[in-house]
Amino acid sequence: MSTNTTSAYSDFHLQFIAGEWQTGKDDSTNTNTNPYNGDTLVEIQQATKDQLNEAYDAATQAQEAWAKQTPAERAAVLYKVVNILDQRKEEIVDWLIKESGSTRIKAMVEFGATRAITLEAATFPNRVHGEIRPSNTPGKENFIYREPIGVVAVISPWNFPLHLTQRSIAPALALGNAVVLKPASDTPVTGGLLLAKVFEEAGLPKGLLNVVVGSGSEIGDAIVEHKAPSLVSFTGSTSVGKHIGELANGGEYIKQVALELGGNSPFVVLKDADIEQAVKAAAFGKFLHQGQICIAINRVIVEDEIYDDFVERFLAHVKTLNVGDPNKQDTAVGPIINEKQVKSLKEKIVKAQEEGAKMILSGEIEGQVVPPHIFTEVTREMDLSRNEVFGPLVGIIRAKDEDDALSIANDSMYGLSSAVFTADMQKGLRFARGIRAGMTHINDISVNDESNTPFGGEKNSGIGRFNGEWVLEEFTRTHWISMQNEPREYPF
Repeated sequence: MSTNTTSAYSDFHLQFIAGEWQTGKDDSTNTNTNPYNGDTLVEIQQATKDQLNEAYDAATQAQEAWAKQTPAERAAVLYKVVNILDQRKEEIVDWLIKESGSTRIKAMVEFGATRAITLEAATFPNRVHGEIRPSNTPGKENFIYREPIGVVAVISPWNFPLHLTQRSIAPALALGNAVVLKPASDTPVTGGLLLAKVFEEAGLPKGLLNVVVGSGSEIGDAIVEHKAPSLVSFTGSTSVGKHIGELANGGEYIKQVALELGGNSPFVVLKDADIEQAVKAAAFGKFLHQGQICIAINRVIVEDEIYDDFVERFLAHVKTLNVGDPNKQDTAVGPIINEKQVKSLKEKIVKAQEEGAKMILSGEIEGQVVPPHIFTEVTREMDLSRNEVFGPLVGIIRAKDEDDALSIANDSMYGLSSAVFTADMQKGLRFARGIRAGMTHINDISVNDESNTPFGGEKNSGIGRFNGEWVLEEFTRTHWISMQNEPREYPF
């Protein structure tokens, strides 16, 4: 329960469009449920394509005036958002637990990340800048301006809904853009409507942030194809990301895209590593939020010389993890987001055994709670190694030596995050630079995200980078303006 006297937000059955809370006009309803106990949290009548158009019209109209606001005025709104987040911390954490199935541990991590990116974004209005470049033409000056990109479409995921939504909308708004957001159907509150309440309370002018909750069949393609957005920011699966990329570049209006997609993070343990520390890291990096994280450990790769020792210790440690009610302080593994994902995990368990993996830890699946499953003698060819698991299942692969471990780590169509454990930092750095991924962490887990460092992947894990200086480039456009200060002579 919150320790302050601020009244809790309500009316999450409404849409936030053009600065007003309104009822969706589609015939369909989004029934938002608690993944742990099945309780209905809110029923939302979904939006139509006409309401999406209304949101885009409002965003387009509001953006021009917002871009003309001084950096201090835009920053002030973001700092107010930070204060409101702090005041409503318990309320927000409670929503993360009951809507996304976050354990209390994970919800606190997500709240912290959300706060950090908002605070970082508040500095962006004063950090974005242009340049003056020399010219080889006599009497000419070259000015390179960095301008807001305009209207940004944001499509956010259900696994870290608050943070991965705020990661796009806070920088976008700070830099003078307007936003139309479609949150994931499983997390419409923490992935959008809750943030709309926060920004509204912070005094963001009407029309700059619109949250449209609708079915994919009604507005999924339309939010990308509409003429208004200059940039589409999407976080989610690679298959959907490819589709969005095709829509953004194959339709009537070409848009820029920022795509943070699937991962298959390798966690490499070399023979000189601190095994006990590696075991603890592997457990946390794999089972945080039930493994439903794009940068979660997907493959554990261990050098042959210490393989058996690592497996024995890892098994013993994972057996100590508490599984169940995400609201309890000591719960490590909570519920899977929905029944579709549970079904997918059950199929992966069966397939892993059919392909020859040895299941050394399992447990009864109760409702949407899937306990940790550990597989050994996994090979790089198995489905457990090739594809993103997105759940509390993990395969441990035996590597002959360091070179083999690197080969296995790179044997993937994905390249988001990665990790390596070793006692030799220089070897670790050499190994890390050999991994084809956007991010690699030495003696730490693949699950790392800091607001001032570049977050993004290679290969099928996406395009573009979030956070810090890197997101300034994503959410602005470059405009070259030259000034001819004296008459120029032309050849004809």
